[in-house]
Amino acid sequence: MGEILQTRLPAIPWLDPRLARLPGMLPLDPADWLVADEAFAAQMAERDRLVAERPAEVHALLPEAAAAAQELFERVRAILPALGHRVEGARVIRPDGVAVTPDAAQPLLSLGRLVQEDLCLLQPGGDGEHVLTGAILCFPAAWTLAEKIGRPLMRIHAPVPRYDAGIGRRVQRLFDALHPDRPLWRMNHARHVSPGLFQPRREGDPRPVPAGPAPYLRAERQCLLRLPRSRAVVFSIHTYVVRTADLPEAARVALESDHRPVEP
Repeated sequence: MGEILQTRLPAIPWLDPRLARLPGMLPLDPADWLVADEAFAAQMAERDRLVAERPAEVHALLPEAAAAAQELFERVRAILPALGHRVEGARVIRPDGVAVTPDAAQPLLSLGRLVQEDLCLLQPGGDGEHVLTGAILCFPAAWTLAEKIGRPLMRIHAPVPRYDAGIGRRVQRLFDALHPDRPLWRMNHARHVSPGLFQPRREGDPRPVPAGPAPYLRAERQCLLRLPRSRAVVFSIHTYVVRTADLPEAARVALESDHRPVEP
């Protein structure tokens, strides 16, 4: 598939000091949790392809997360009309006109074909640290779901240099204090050579060294929301890819001082 791009970012995280400092969480209006943007049709076509062709790579659900996945399925279905979907009996007509028949027996796989966001479930483990217990992850950015499922937050972020013990404690406190009516959001960014959305990488694989400039910028709008019944935390990821040249001038100039590695 060719380029799948948005025309703008909902925020410029490297210009906003509230977002630039880890973990950079801000209050979120619950009505703004999930969004359908101008890349909806193209992103959903790619999600449909990945769910059909590579389900074992984009989906995982541990038995202890079954109730949470069902609760998430019900919650998202209830707000689909607000996103432009039409619910016609058992079928859901997406804003791009594609009809999907959700399967409650496969809640995360079904949600992966209904909304642009990737959806991860995290629940407290034996030592209280939250563990990744389920996910539909069609658009990974340099990580692999099979390596992370069943692991706690600190282990999940082991390859991230800036995610040290201090950040880990702050993030865990955020998870512990998260209220169902007060979700949070943050946004990250990385320069990329390729606009590809499905970019998994295993921890042991060497980081490729791209040649040439980085014509694309990839950003993730990440939200944290607690489900009231299961008390699981939903980590949602809405992926944006824009051409660097299309960014506002002030954003482009500031981005030139970003010394983090360019991604493939």
